[in-house]
Amino acid sequence: MNPSSTLKPSSHHHHPSLLPLPFSLSSSSKRHRFKVSFPRCSSSSSVPPPVSKDLTGIENVVDKLSPQLRLATSAVVIAGAVAAGFSLGSKFGGSRNAAVGGAVALGVAGSAAAYALNAVAPQVAAVSLHNYVVGLDHPSMLKNEDIVGIANRYGVKKQDEAFKEEICDIYRQFVSSVLPPGDEELTGDEADRIISFKNSLGIDDPDAADMHIEIGRKIFRLRLEVGDREADIEQRRAFQKLIFVSYLVFGEASSFLLPWKRIFQFTDSQVKVAIRDNAQRLYASKLKSVGRDIDVEQLVTLRKAQRLYRLSDQLAENLFKEHTMKLIAENISVALDILKSRTRVVPGITRVVEELDKILAFNNLLTSLKNHADMDHFARGVGPVSLHGRQYEGERRIGDLKLLYRAYVTDALGGGRIEDNKLAALTQLRNIFGMGKRDAEEITIDVTSKVYRKHLAKAFTGGELEKADSKAAFLQNLCDDLHFDPQKACKIHEEIYRQKLQYLMADGELSEEDAAALLRLRVMLCITQDTVEAAHSDICGSLFGKIVMEAIASGVDGYDAEIKKSVRKAAHSLQLTREIAMSIASKAVRKMFITYIRRARAAENSKESAKELKKLITFNTLVVTELVKDIKGESDDVSTEELVNKGVTKTEDEEWDSLQTLRKTNPDKELLKKMKKPGQTEITLKDDLPERDRTDLYKTYLLYCLTGDVTEIPFGAQITKKKDDSEYILLNQLGGILGLSGKDIVDVHRSLAEKAFKQQAEVILADGQLTKAKVEQLNNLQKEVGLPEEYAQKVIKSITTTKMAAAIETAVTQGRLNIKQIRELKEAGVDLDNMVSKNMRELLFKKTVGDIFSSGTGEFDDEEVYENIPSDLNISKEKSRVVVQQLAQTRLSNSLIQAVAQLRQKNRRGVVSSLNDMLACDKAIPSPPLSWELPEELADLYTIFLKSSPSSEKLTRMQFLLGIHDSTADALREMGDRLINIAVEEEEFAF
Repeated sequence: MNPSSTLKPSSHHHHPSLLPLPFSLSSSSKRHRFKVSFPRCSSSSSVPPPVSKDLTGIENVVDKLSPQLRLATSAVVIAGAVAAGFSLGSKFGGSRNAAVGGAVALGVAGSAAAYALNAVAPQVAAVSLHNYVVGLDHPSMLKNEDIVGIANRYGVKKQDEAFKEEICDIYRQFVSSVLPPGDEELTGDEADRIISFKNSLGIDDPDAADMHIEIGRKIFRLRLEVGDREADIEQRRAFQKLIFVSYLVFGEASSFLLPWKRIFQFTDSQVKVAIRDNAQRLYASKLKSVGRDIDVEQLVTLRKAQRLYRLSDQLAENLFKEHTMKLIAENISVALDILKSRTRVVPGITRVVEELDKILAFNNLLTSLKNHADMDHFARGVGPVSLHGRQYEGERRIGDLKLLYRAYVTDALGGGRIEDNKLAALTQLRNIFGMGKRDAEEITIDVTSKVYRKHLAKAFTGGELEKADSKAAFLQNLCDDLHFDPQKACKIHEEIYRQKLQYLMADGELSEEDAAALLRLRVMLCITQDTVEAAHSDICGSLFGKIVMEAIASGVDGYDAEIKKSVRKAAHSLQLTREIAMSIASKAVRKMFITYIRRARAAENSKESAKELKKLITFNTLVVTELVKDIKGESDDVSTEELVNKGVTKTEDEEWDSLQTLRKTNPDKELLKKMKKPGQTEITLKDDLPERDRTDLYKTYLLYCLTGDVTEIPFGAQITKKKDDSEYILLNQLGGILGLSGKDIVDVHRSLAEKAFKQQAEVILADGQLTKAKVEQLNNLQKEVGLPEEYAQKVIKSITTTKMAAAIETAVTQGRLNIKQIRELKEAGVDLDNMVSKNMRELLFKKTVGDIFSSGTGEFDDEEVYENIPSDLNISKEKSRVVVQQLAQTRLSNSLIQAVAQLRQKNRRGVVSSLNDMLACDKAIPSPPLSWELPEELADLYTIFLKSSPSSEKLTRMQFLLGIHDSTADALREMGDRLINIAVEEEEFAF
C-alpha cells in the first residue's frame, strides 16, 4: 500500500460514531486543524506552537449560551416561528388551512435554525478546548477534568467527532513535541510523558495509536521529499525513535494497534532493530552516569531502566560489561602514558601501580556486588572484568598489558619479599588483562629472577651468605620470601657458575687459584656435582675438543711428540674427569671413523673398500690408540703379555677354534710382537651404525683376507696374491672398532663357511639321495671349509629335505602317494608338514576318502576317517568332516546311478560293488529312501545284492535305501532270480 494514499480524506459523510480514523472529517472541521511540522536539524522547541482560533457567526452565539439556555432558545425560536407562520397564513391565506400551512413552514425553518444552533456546539467546544490549551504554559498541564469541564459547558460529549478530533490533534501535537529530531538522542522519559498525557486526555489507545501512525506518515512523506543522504538517514532515525517510543507507550498491544508492516511495508526485523537500537542507546546513556564507585541503588535503577526499555538481558549484560571495560581502559591508558613517558622517573612506577590498584579495587567492588543477596534486582553483567576477547586482542595491545603486569610485579617485589595479598592481586590482574598463565609466569619468573640475582649478589658480596650456618637454608629462605621456584634458582646458580668458569677459562687453562675460587662458589651456591661436571664438559670440553680435533687432523704421520704433549696437558690442566675427556675424544674420533666408513662404502669394488677399511684400522692404531693413552696418562711401555690381553678380541664360544678363518685372528706372541701396536677398543662405532652395516663391513674385509689381492695382467689373465696371517690381526682390530661382540664375529665367519659348504653340497646332493660315498665327500668338504659338524649336518638336512619335499609334492599331485605311505614316511622321521603344503594335504585327504567311497566294500570307519587320517595329515578335523559329508552326499546318488547302469549292462559284480559304495556313503551321512523312475529296477538291484550274501545289517539298510517294502522283500527272497528278465541268463552276469 502506498502510504500517501492513506492521507486522502473520505468524501462520504459518516455518523461520528462510525468513523474508523480521525482522517475522515467534514470540510468545516478540517479548516481548523493545525499541522505539526518537522523541519530537518531542528530541536523540539522549534516546532511552531498552535495559535488561537476565532469564532464566527452562530459560533459566537453558541459560545455565549449555556446548554440549558441554548435548548430554551431553540424552543423559543421554534415556537415563535410556528406562531409567526400561523399568523402570516391567517393574514394572507384567509383560511385556517393557510394559517396551519404557514405555521408548518415557518416551524420547519425555525427547527432548522435550532438544529444548526445545537449542531455547531461540538465545533465551538473544540475551538474552546484548542484555545484553552494555547493559553497553557505547556500542553502537559492539560487535565482530563479540564476537557470534561469544557465538554459539559457546551453540552457535548468527548466522543463527538469535532471535539474528539481536537483531542487527538492535541495528543499528536504533544507526541510530536516530545519526540526529538533525528539527530538527537532519546532521553528516556518520552514514553512516560506521553503515557501520562494520554491518560490526562482520556484518549483511547486505538485513537492514540492512529495519531502515532499519522506522525509516521508525515515522517515517511518527508523522507520521500528530501533529496540528500544525510537527511534521509536523519528521518529514518526519527522514524525508528517513533517506533520505539510507541512500543513503550502501548506495550504488547502495539503489535496490532500499530501496523507498521502493513502501512509502511516494514519487515519484522526492521521493527525489532528499531526497538533494539534505541533501547541500547538509551541504556548506554544511563550507563554514562555509572562510575567506579557504583552502588546498589544505581544497579537497581539500571535494572528498572532495562525493563522499561524492553532491553534483553544479554544485550544489557554486554553493554554493562563494555562500560566497565571502558572505565578500566581509562586507567590502563593513564598508566601506559606514565609508563611510556620519556621523562618518567622512579615515582612514575608508583603512579602506574596506583592506577592498577584502582582497577583492582573496582574489580573487587564488582565481584562483591555479584555475590550480593539482592543480585537478582541488579543490572545484568555485574561481575569481574576481563579484557580477553575485546579491544586488547592485538599483539601491540597485549604487549602493553604485559608491560603493566611487569611493572606491578616489579613493584610487588621491590622490598625483597612478596606478600600474600600481592600474590592474589597479581592473579586478579592477570585475569583482568586476559593474559595466559604461561605469559604471566614468564614475566613473573623473569622479574623474580632479576630480583633474586640482585639480593643474591648483595648477600654474597656483603658476606651474609658466607656467615650463614646453612647455605641451603639461607637460599631457601630467599626463595620463600620471593615465592621463587628453587629449581629456577638452581638454574640461576648454574648460570652464575658457568659465567665464572668461562671467565676463568679466558687464557685456556685453570690454575689452582681458579679451581679454589670455583670450589668456593660451588659451596656457597650449593651446586651439585652433576651440574659442575656438565659445565666443565661444555666449557672446558669445547677447548679440549679443539685440541683433540687438531690431534686427529694431524693424521697417521703427524701425531708427534708435541701433539702428544698438548693433549696430555689439556687433559690435566682443564681438570676434566677421565670419563668426560674420553667422551669428548670419542665424539671426535667416531666422526673420523664414519668418514673412513663412507669412503669404504663409496669405493668401486670390494678390493678398494677393503683398502679404505685398512686405512681406518691404521688410523685407529697409530693415532686413536695414542690419543687414548695420552688422555689416560698411560705409559708407552707395554709388555707382550699385555698386548695379547688388550689387542685381541676373545670369546668363550667353543666354535672359535673350529673355524679356520676365525682361528687365525687369535695370533701367537711372535706375530703380535711383529705387529708392535694393537689398536684401542674403547672408542667404537657400536652406537653409530646398525648391526647389519657393521657385520657387512667386517665381512667385506674378511673376504679380502680370504681372496687376497687380484692383479690383472695382459691377455686378460689374473694373478691372486694370498694374504698372510697378519691381515687377520687387522681383521680382529676392525671387529673391535666396529663394536662387534665375539658372537657377532663368530656368526660372520660361520655364515661364510656355511655358504661355501652349501654351494658345493648342493652339487653333491643334486639327486636328493644321501649315500655313503657322498657322506665321506661331504665330511672332507666340511673339514676343508672349517665348518662345525652340527652346522654342516643342518645344511645337508636342508638340501635333502628340499629335494625330498619336491618329490613328495610330485607324488601327491600324480596320485602315487596314499595314506599308508604317508604314515610310513612319518615313522621314518620325515617332516611332512614342511615338505607338503596344506593344500596338497587337504587334496590327499579328499582323494583318500574318495577311494573309501569307491572301494566296493561298503565299509566306513568313523574313527579312521574323522580322527586318524586328519591327524596324520595335520589338517583341521572340523573342516575334514565337512569335506567327508559333502563328498558322501554326492557319491550316494552317483552310486545308485552307477548301480543301475551296471544292472542294465548285466554286470552283477559291478552292481554289488556300487551298492556297497552307496552303503559306505550312507554310513558317513545317513540318507532317506532313494527314489527312481523304474521301481522294478530297484527290485532287481535288491535281488542281486541279496544273492551276494551280505550281512543282515547291510541287507536291512539296503532295503531301506531302495525303498523296498517288507512284503516285497520277502517275495524277492523266495523268488530269487525269477524276477529278472527272462532274457537275462545267469552266465551273462559272470565274468
